[in-house]
Amino acid sequence: MIRHLDLREPGPGAGAGADYRGLVPRAVADLDAAVDRVRPICEDVRTRGARALRELTERFDRVRLADVRVPADALKRAMDELDPEVQSGLEESIDRLRRTCEAERGEDVTTEVSAGGVVTQRLVPVSRVGLYVPGGLAPLVSSVVMNVVPAQVAGVGSLALASPPQSDHDGLPHPNVLAACALLGVDEVYAVGGAQAIAMFAYGYADETPACEPVDLVTGPGNLYVVAAKRLLKGRIGIDSEAGPTEIAILADDTADPVHVAADLISQAEHDPMAASVLVTPSGALAEAVEAELVGQVARTKHTERITAALGGQQSAIVLVGDLEQGQAVIDAYAPEHLEIQTSDAHERAMRVRNAGAVFVGPFAPVSLGDYCAGSNHVLPTGGCACHASGLSVRSFLKAMQVVDYSQTALADVADRVTALAHAEDLPAHAAAIRARLRSG
Repeated sequence: MIRHLDLREPGPGAGAGADYRGLVPRAVADLDAAVDRVRPICEDVRTRGARALRELTERFDRVRLADVRVPADALKRAMDELDPEVQSGLEESIDRLRRTCEAERGEDVTTEVSAGGVVTQRLVPVSRVGLYVPGGLAPLVSSVVMNVVPAQVAGVGSLALASPPQSDHDGLPHPNVLAACALLGVDEVYAVGGAQAIAMFAYGYADETPACEPVDLVTGPGNLYVVAAKRLLKGRIGIDSEAGPTEIAILADDTADPVHVAADLISQAEHDPMAASVLVTPSGALAEAVEAELVGQVARTKHTERITAALGGQQSAIVLVGDLEQGQAVIDAYAPEHLEIQTSDAHERAMRVRNAGAVFVGPFAPVSLGDYCAGSNHVLPTGGCACHASGLSVRSFLKAMQVVDYSQTALADVADRVTALAHAEDLPAHAAAIRARLRSG
């Protein structure tokens, strides 16, 4: 059901000091080819606006849109019909995430670098943001919360959200997605998915009322074509990341419960046939017990076919290592989206992790908790990008703007140094701009 990768014995590229980046399991996706496929889609939306969106939606989603923008009464109806238990779960998720977001919001910082010379770093929210919520194999209502809450806490003034229309729901996004929007006060919602949704955010449209204004930033996960459109349009819009299929890595020793480990590997495999589930352990006994548990648990779960495909793919594996130190090196090389540490010294090891989107410590912090109600954000870097990138947060929606305020005296005090540096770079006009002010004084 899941392959084994044995790194205990030094082989080609393995052993002490090895670079494990080429050895860890990885999915293969041709993003460049996907960019070529979405290019004409994005150009069509740019030139034909809402008309193109309607035609593309009928072509790809087999839905003929009554409205590109979701009517207000549909949002209200979804809220009125929301299952009370789901509403309670959403409210708890919103409350916990809002608390962590408010704690990390940060404040402007003012530094007096000299008498009369002040630099202030202002944290300024992005003006308008487009939020994408997938609706393919699973309607990710939790992604509404994870995208909207940090944007609201950051102070973003204009939020638009897009999610694919569902033929089973009268051509609207999933009602739980709409209800979450209503719960959070997001009233600009579009029944548009895929690359065309990202193009809509980038270019807007004016050929239908109400018009859709272009956004400055697009956030949220999506399929390969959503990611390709984000790559293609990056520059015209800001993007949070090029997030690929979800990943879980578990670093575990023989103190871990194989029932828990198997359940957690399955929980991420449930997302998508391309999802990655990786166990890294020095314990052969645990590896065997987990594999046995996978067989039994997968047979009893709902989405057996997609889970089996994910666990059997080249992106998933049980990785055997010589000890936990080697395991930690393998984990840092893999840089997983989600990392669980189920070892006897879990907290200590968690504090030593360098590369992971989010780290879940011990037996009672499964990734599923983080997906919904931990207070953390589940929009995280994938594909090894956690070695240089962070998950979605309030800071994703803020720009750091520097404000420089100098008096004439403060400028005069540093003028000779500025002039010397300007001439060192052969930029005499820079020095002249300083001298002109001193002469005028």
